[in-house]
Amino acid sequence: MASAPKKQSPRLQRQQKIVDHVLSQGFASAAELSTLTGVSLMTVHRDLDDLATRGLLRKYHGGVSAQPSTVFESSSDFRLHTHTAEKEALAADALRFITPGMSVMLDDSTTALALARLLPDVGPLTVVSNYRQVQEALRDVPDIRLIGLGGEYSRTHDSYLGLPCQEMISTFSVDIVFLSTSAMNARLTYHQEQEIVLVKRAMMGSATTKVLMMDASKVARSALHQLAPVSAFDHVLLAGKLDDALIEEMREQTEVRLSPMS
Repeated sequence: MASAPKKQSPRLQRQQKIVDHVLSQGFASAAELSTLTGVSLMTVHRDLDDLATRGLLRKYHGGVSAQPSTVFESSSDFRLHTHTAEKEALAADALRFITPGMSVMLDDSTTALALARLLPDVGPLTVVSNYRQVQEALRDVPDIRLIGLGGEYSRTHDSYLGLPCQEMISTFSVDIVFLSTSAMNARLTYHQEQEIVLVKRAMMGSATTKVLMMDASKVARSALHQLAPVSAFDHVLLAGKLDDALIEEMREQTEVRLSPMS
């Protein structure tokens, strides 16, 4: 059976609340965050030091800031507990593309992990992934032939990256790949980390069918590096509240579907 996600600790819940608040407001003082979270200033400063070290926020004297035009990629543990309803809707919708006997590649997004947790009920599959969480979720499933992509281990992403990973991906030819990324608009997809972009591009190059899964928090945004045009994906699945005009513009590029929320 697939393993259930671990419960998030109070510290991580608090830090996620801080990140969400700062990203929505652009900046916040330590005193404001102390009131928001109900902990002491000393505890807030420890949290801010940790978040700044991870590159999630920018710390300055008395508080933290985030550039509104930048999407800050959080650690795997943070991502596991954000926008979970949207990710589950995307995963359930994505199942319609998968039939027994297929070879499926999954990236290191937590959206792809939500899909991985549904795969034990599909039937015989070959699953290829660089995400340790996916490998852990599927390692004991008898009907799934699991292939783990290696490389340099990233503690932040809990996945394997780098040139060895890219080269290993290039040896495969899979039926379908499922990806998510940090940001997109009607024409382009983005990610702020070059190393992640290179791995995702390699995955797209190895698959016959390419499916992009994005919750609404990632739409109408940009990040530092361009990943691929929206038209490079065969299907785009979206979940959450989105602008109708933006969706229609995306539909000029490729097939777009709104995944129903339960």
